[in-house]
Order: sequence, then structure tokens, then C-alpha cells
Amino acid sequence: MKKFKYNTFEKYISVFRKKKILVVGDLLLDQYIWGDVSRISPEAPVPVVWVQKEDYLPGGACNVANNLVELGVAVSLVGVIGDDIRGNLLRENLGGKNIISDGIFIDKDRPTSLKTRVIAHHQQVVRIDRENIDTVKGSILKKIVDYVRDNIDRFDGIIIEDYGKGVVTPGLLRSIVPMARRKGKIVAVDPKESHFPFYKGVSVITPNHHEAAKAVGFSLKDSGDIVKAGERLLRKLKADNILITLGEEGMMLFEKGKKARKIPTLAQEVFDVSGAGDTVIAVYTLSMVSGSPSIIAAHLANCAAGIVVGKVGAATVSREELLTRLKYETKRTRS
Repeated sequence: MKKFKYNTFEKYISVFRKKKILVVGDLLLDQYIWGDVSRISPEAPVPVVWVQKEDYLPGGACNVANNLVELGVAVSLVGVIGDDIRGNLLRENLGGKNIISDGIFIDKDRPTSLKTRVIAHHQQVVRIDRENIDTVKGSILKKIVDYVRDNIDRFDGIIIEDYGKGVVTPGLLRSIVPMARRKGKIVAVDPKESHFPFYKGVSVITPNHHEAAKAVGFSLKDSGDIVKAGERLLRKLKADNILITLGEEGMMLFEKGKKARKIPTLAQEVFDVSGAGDTVIAVYTLSMVSGSPSIIAAHLANCAAGIVVGKVGAATVSREELLTRLKYETKRTRS
């Protein structure tokens, strides 16, 4: 970051509010149960959590949309929920966040996905998943494709958030990726490791190092392995950019015709990494559609991720938080 001035980052962030992003993917409802632990259960060697409160928040693709809204972006969300109480809770939550939800379709044959996290003393104790991950097809898939086709001209870019819950399928990608690329739209994917063959031709992919390792079929033990994996994915998928997130080691950016570039982490303390990938793809894609060079977009995404991992739960970063942290980091690295 020492190569860049604060004003460089601020210039692109100032454009954020003029942009519109379409987010397509798996819609999840996140339940957080907060409590304290003071003893171990006499029934099994597990902690007893004394519940203090519980919250319901948008998760999955909804959290990507939430991150974008916090940065002042106009966002439309496309996906599937069930005809159930969970779906109603999710819609209510999204309605209060100014996220356009007319692309959310109800499938009466599947429940709304729910992830329950029990957190005690700022640490996650257990996660419980309730969901149906069958592939979305038939009339529901057609509604999604039709919505994207009918509205694509209104957006500057598309984010596909693949949590492997049935919405992001080969059929969906074959329909919307070529359509978007023909119109000059950036298409970014937050991938599921088992779906990498589906993503050919997208603009940007943001796997973590575990996903990248599974996609290429070998362990990423050092920087040499990471470079080898990123270059292989770049060629295989014919993508413009690959941004591999490396946890506490930061990120590595791969672009056509350029050497891989490492971006060190800016996380000051880590409480919870859940949702950090959502923040990365939201900020990286938004920066790209705002005219930012890839390396600037990667630094912005890295800075945003460093903020959200210091919060508990699937958190977001505001425009003000991002600017404040960037001002601090550019001064620190240049002094």
C-alpha cells in the first residue's frame, strides 16, 4: 500500500455511490445466538451456553448485497427462498436495508436456508445448518434467467455468490455469463470449490486458498504453489483476474500478462472470518466497475476485509470506516 496515496483510493471510492450492482446467488438467513459459558454440561463434554439474545441477519448473497448497500451502492438481489417463516424474516430484514428484492422468487418445494451460529464470549461454539441444496431448475430457474436478461442493462456489474445451495448451476451460468460479457459487464464470482469448471469466461474469481487448492488438485504450501495455482486457474478459466485470499497472509492477485502480486493483510485483530469473502468480492467488484485498476481494487478489498474480521458475525464495512482505515494505513506505510 505504500506505493499509493490516500487520494488515489478516495478518488475511486467517491464513484461508488453512482454504481448499480446485480447480485445473483444463494440467499441465506443467518441466526446468531449470543450467550455466556460458565460450565461444562454433565451430559457430555460440551459447554452449556446461557442465552442472552438472538439476532437474524441476511447471509450468503444477501450479505454481499448488504456490504454493497453500506458503501452507498444501488443493489438488486436475485435468488430463491421458501414459502416459510424464514423467508418472511429474510424479506423483512432486506426491506429495511434498501435492497431491491423483486428478483427474489419463492419455491414452495424448498425451505429457506438457515445457518444458526451459537457464540459465547466472542467465539463461535457451534454452527447448525438447515437447508435443501437440491439444484434449482424448471420454472424457477427460468424466472431467474429472465429477470437477469430483462434488467441487465440497468447494472454496471454482476456478482455471482455461490454457496453451493442449488441456485448457481451450469445452466444458470451458461445463460447469464455470455449475456453479461457481450454487454461489456464485469461478472465476478465468489466460488464453490466443486463448481470451478462452471465458471469459464467470467471476469473475476475470488477463491480462498482452500478453494483454489481443491480446484487445481494440489496443496498450496508456499508462495510458489500459490503462484502456480493462480496462473493455472487464470489459463483454465480464461478469466481476466483471479484474486486468491490467503487469510492472515493477505491476498495474491493474478492478471493476464502480468506477474502475480502479493497484498499483505491489514487485519489488526481477528474475531470472526465468517462473511469476509462476501466483503472481498463486494468491494473488489465495486472498485472495478468504478474504473479502478485491479491492484487498487485488491488493496481496497484487502483493507475492507481487515476491518470486518475484527467484528463478530457476518459484518459489513461502511464507506466512512473504509476511508478512515485507508487514511491510517497510507500514512503508516509511507512514514
